[in-house]
Amino acid sequence: MPEVNYLAVIAAALASFALGGLWYSPLLFAKAWQREAGVSDAQLANANMGKIFGLTLVLCLISSWVFALFLGPKASLGLGVGAGFAAGLCWVTASFGINYLFERRSLRLFLINGGYHTLQFTIVGAILGAWH
Repeated sequence: MPEVNYLAVIAAALASFALGGLWYSPLLFAKAWQREAGVSDAQLANANMGKIFGLTLVLCLISSWVFALFLGPKASLGLGVGAGFAAGLCWVTASFGINYLFERRSLRLFLINGGYHTLQFTIVGAILGAWH
């Protein structure tokens, strides 16, 4: 099993989780995301937020851990930032783009969600690359 800095993985996952909390908050894109995704106030009020946040944190941990495996133990800050940006923009966001085209989703929703994941992986890569 490759060497992984689990403290860095946890820090990266928590940063990713916190970024999502800010990105999709009323301070930034909450209302625009809600409108573009077609999520009503009633749906938000009736959501099991404990389950959603708990599973989101687990998914942040998984993505941070696998990205640490991808970067390897000798990653640098520059490699982490560059690979994170490329993964977020070219893997995640481009993949979203394929689905969004067929689903006829809006460019605004694409930019909100793709922007989050591009910044998310850039931050995850920076933390993993810097913490070696």
